[in-house]
Amino acid sequence: MQSAKNAAASVKESAANIAASAKSGMDKTKATVQEKGERMTAHDPTQKEMATEKKEAKINQAEYEKQATREQNAVQRQATEATAGTGTHSYSTTGATANGGHQMSALPGHGTGGPAGHVEEGVVGSHPIGKATGTGTTVAGHNTNVGGGAGGYGTGGAYR
Repeated sequence: MQSAKNAAASVKESAANIAASAKSGMDKTKATVQEKGERMTAHDPTQKEMATEKKEAKINQAEYEKQATREQNAVQRQATEATAGTGTHSYSTTGATANGGHQMSALPGHGTGGPAGHVEEGVVGSHPIGKATGTGTTVAGHNTNVGGGAGGYGTGGAYR
């Protein structure tokens, strides 16, 4: 698992570095095109030299930004590799854990956080059977086949 996270971090870093290089190349090309346009419209040698200096400054800035991005990507990859083995395990389909490492449900909209009520470690709550069903009566009270006798095995159509 840890090697997969390290590989993913490495791939992510490589992709980000490629994107930074592409952006830098575009910025350098844009600076060169702008310089050529300014040199063509300039009538004074001083203006032409200023256009060249502006182009060189933009190229240097683009190179600096590319190197800074590469360093940031390397730091992020190293941070990911350092924390790759410290996470809690989850056996849900999504692999996600809730706050505090509590496992989340794989069902959409379920288990999006920790337990709703008070949780005491090692204690399982219980509820009496047939009580507090929300209907005000027990389910057994509606089944005509409950309550003794050698009657049939079916519900007789009265089961609710």
